[in-house]
Amino acid sequence: MLATIERIELLDQADELVQMVIHSDIAEYYRHCLNRLKSSKETQAKIRAFVQMKDRYEEVQRFGKYHPDYKEVMGQIRILKREVDIDDHVAEFKRAENDLQGLLDEISVIIGKSVSDSVKVPTGNPFFDSGSACGGGCGSGGSCGCS
Repeated sequence: MLATIERIELLDQADELVQMVIHSDIAEYYRHCLNRLKSSKETQAKIRAFVQMKDRYEEVQRFGKYHPDYKEVMGQIRILKREVDIDDHVAEFKRAENDLQGLLDEISVIIGKSVSDSVKVPTGNPFFDSGSACGGGCGSGGSCGCS
């Protein structure tokens, strides 16, 4: 592959975009939330307890309801999962993670559309994937404009 001025300029612009994302308020907030999540002893204890119970859960799942500890493990895994989910640090981190993912999805769509309107950009977000707010597959037979 020959390096042309156009390709070098494109790589330089991509590096600039990367730096803009890294230094954005959204990315800074994401890193802040991640650090708080990792540095909270209480939150980490909840996560460790959940991971340990998840290992037991996977063992119980092999035998299903016939495992002697099935009911106990199923109840405990739900309790521990809820404790992790309602932890302030985890909830804040998940919101920051979703915000950062949204920014990356928007950038992907802008780049894809700048190449061609027919470029498909897999964002994982139905709003961005179909080009309409419907998200596609709504069951209306296409009358809403999705396909």
